Amino acid sequence: MLKRWRTRIFLFLAVLGPGFITANVDNDPNGIFTYSQAGAQFGYSLLWTIIPITIALIVVQEMCARMGVVTGKGLSDLIREEFGLRVTVIVMFLLVLVNFANVVGEFAGAASSLELFHLSKYISVPIVAVLVWLLAVRGDYKKVEKIFLVGSMFYFAYIIAGVLSEPSWHTALVATVKLPSRHSWQQTGYLFLVISVIGTTISPWMQFYLQSSIVEKGVRVKDYAASRLDVIVGSIFTDVVGWFIIVACAATLFTHGMGAIHDASDAAAAMKPLAGEYAFLLFAFGLFNASFFAASVLPLSTAYVVCEGLGLESGVDKKFREAPFFYWFYTALIAGGAAVVLVPRFPLIHWAIESQALNGVLLPIVIVLMLLLVNRRDLMGKYTNSRWFNAIAWITAIVVSGLSIIWMVGVFQGRS
Repeated sequence: MLKRWRTRIFLFLAVLGPGFITANVDNDPNGIFTYSQAGAQFGYSLLWTIIPITIALIVVQEMCARMGVVTGKGLSDLIREEFGLRVTVIVMFLLVLVNFANVVGEFAGAASSLELFHLSKYISVPIVAVLVWLLAVRGDYKKVEKIFLVGSMFYFAYIIAGVLSEPSWHTALVATVKLPSRHSWQQTGYLFLVISVIGTTISPWMQFYLQSSIVEKGVRVKDYAASRLDVIVGSIFTDVVGWFIIVACAATLFTHGMGAIHDASDAAAAMKPLAGEYAFLLFAFGLFNASFFAASVLPLSTAYVVCEGLGLESGVDKKFREAPFFYWFYTALIAGGAAVVLVPRFPLIHWAIESQALNGVLLPIVIVLMLLLVNRRDLMGKYTNSRWFNAIAWITAIVVSGLSIIWMVGVFQGRS
């Protein structure tokens, strides 16, 4: 019995990476801002969203992991082969647009987190850009994955910050499993923030990156159970982190009447006099780690998608001369994202918000394509969705798509 469990643990550790990393990168500056805003503006009353968020994330990510393991191909590859070049080009165009907007947001997050320590963005952003570029260009898949896994562990900073904020644990736990009162729904902006919290969790880029990572790592069908566990553990961990971010801001900013914030660094700065120096340092460090982490993964994800869609060589295990387009495109995304942040008076907040609206345009398309692919018996064999799992997946697709569309419409109405 002991030997069997030891074997299972070693197998899980061997495939640990793609699912855990992908889920955690979703807690980028935009995600941290959304969770922080939820806690600062409405206290504990949005914690109930975490459970459906986690279920939805597990369902969608598990389908991607399964397709990658069974087919040995990335999602972009499968879309091109099964739906044709026209659909692939449309999806690629939208994804590049969305991801570039998000890359800008990641560098903005890195800049604002280091500005809390009085380091100018004109110094911090170029340094971060160079380090991010070197990470992929000078590394290989195993080294890059290990660095990303270490980066994932630093999200514990938000869990510790949540504990240091001394919340009402009873109130928080009850709010997690109980729907809010009718009064909460009548508050201005509550429904919109519910949509934001749920919609920020499942992003289009995640599905492409996860499947490409599993293919590049070489996870086989016999390792599928461990790969699925990787996805489940990653999804639960990242949403536990989100839960603690809401709790930390609810216990400090909401309790002291601070209300709405303008970006994630505002939450860290406001927390300093309320929860102490350590909570401030952890929150600020967590923001920088999340920004650096996402600034590394998002350009990689985008480069994977474009190269797979065009049938070009890709992957950090390849040398520069073996996959020149992959690396040049990766370089352009990093350089462009950093350059935009360095533009004086650039409206970064509006840019970040509208990038989430663009996510809403693409997400329904990606989820529907995924569901059509994963239910192809000629493609997946016996690994198609079961009847019950298929029902849950389609419900998840419809709900997430609907929320994303409502989010998108609300953003553009607010800007008009």
